[in-house]
Amino acid sequence: MRNRPIVQLVATAVAATFMLVAVLGFVPGITTDYSDLSLAGRESDAELLGLFQISVLHNIVHGLFGVIGLVLARSVVGARSFLLGGGAVYLVLFAYGTVIDLDGAANFLPLNIADNFLHLFLGASMIGLGVVLGKKAVRAPAAGH
Repeated sequence: MRNRPIVQLVATAVAATFMLVAVLGFVPGITTDYSDLSLAGRESDAELLGLFQISVLHNIVHGLFGVIGLVLARSVVGARSFLLGGGAVYLVLFAYGTVIDLDGAANFLPLNIADNFLHLFLGASMIGLGVVLGKKAVRAPAAGH
């Protein structure tokens, strides 16, 4: 793991963070109003760290996103694709969260304003990392050459 390009290391760290967040979403105390955690939908009053509205579905999505990221981070192309594609997904999720009625039926994950700002940050950061670190990995000579 020591000799892996930085884009792979960063993608691995991002993916592992998503998996950690998924697990923490099921931990009472870290998740406030844990007894109000629902399967899906805006009725879930549980919040990760008292800020980010979550549900069982939301936690599962974070976990799956992390697993996909770990698999993709095994190669330079995959790591870059995870950062760029995942960032794009989060920007779409940000846009979705800003146009829907957060109290309406379309808010199935659920999302709140804090989630929207986090998704904007994640999307922009992941894309930025994918662009900058992906270019470095493509330009770097292969080990042993």
